[in-house]
Amino acid sequence: MGDNHTAVIEMAAASGLHHVPASQRDPKLTSSVGTGELIRHALDQGIERLIIGLGGSATNDAGVGMLAALGARFLDQNGEPIPLNGGGLEHLAHIDISGLDKRLKSCEILVASDVNNPLCGELGSSVVFGPQKGATAEDVKLLDRALAKFGELTQATTGVDVVHLAGSGAAGGMGAALLGYTSAQLKPGIEIVLDTVNLRESVKDADIVFTGEGRIDFQTAHGKTPMGVAQVAKQFGLPVIALAGCTGQDYQSVYDIGIDAVFAAVPRAMTLEEAMQESDFNLADLAENVARVVQLSR
Repeated sequence: MGDNHTAVIEMAAASGLHHVPASQRDPKLTSSVGTGELIRHALDQGIERLIIGLGGSATNDAGVGMLAALGARFLDQNGEPIPLNGGGLEHLAHIDISGLDKRLKSCEILVASDVNNPLCGELGSSVVFGPQKGATAEDVKLLDRALAKFGELTQATTGVDVVHLAGSGAAGGMGAALLGYTSAQLKPGIEIVLDTVNLRESVKDADIVFTGEGRIDFQTAHGKTPMGVAQVAKQFGLPVIALAGCTGQDYQSVYDIGIDAVFAAVPRAMTLEEAMQESDFNLADLAENVARVVQLSR
């Protein structure tokens, strides 16, 4: 962040779903080790405050990969290391945190997540998010059992009941790892972002505010970034225009939270692959058209 003691880490940068081709996605195999390596690297630079974003992960490993990269050990009933992925969790029998990086204790960790799902069960990480990461129906059952085992062993190891904590299911259980093994505080992403970038100071002298999201729908009005931006803008009586990749179900609900108009970038019927390939051009084209309308209105 430029203050010599705060670092921002986006989990998806190392462990994101976009890194895995759709045909190869399998949350039994993906691991959060890379995210742990980013955290370790930040600590090596003398960082004392971490902001970690949990969106867009490809993993369902309860963060064991991340914790292993920071010195924890995850063993089977024979005392052998398990594979550091969702499938490996099925064989977990013992957690050893004697080697866990001691610097984590003195590091302030803010976890940005818009997900309040628990670790396991019908609303848990595997059931709700597993299929979009490539899990089959049988995979979901296996992964859910594995996360429950991780939760049980975590409570025995740290005394923290991560299974039932809101947000512990975020990012394939990464929320549980951070809440169970560090001093992390989990907050809605928009709260952390608004405070960190000091948005109020940035918009107070503006004429108009633009915000955006990949898809604007009914979920946008429940704590997503455009909602937070609109609320700040309305404190100064500013108009708010949202640009989106596309619009979804009940997107009009955002008009009740301070967004005045919504425009989608997809210009015609097309496949998702085509939309992604043309996204840079389509977004620029949309922005120009909106700017022309704004100019006309003046």
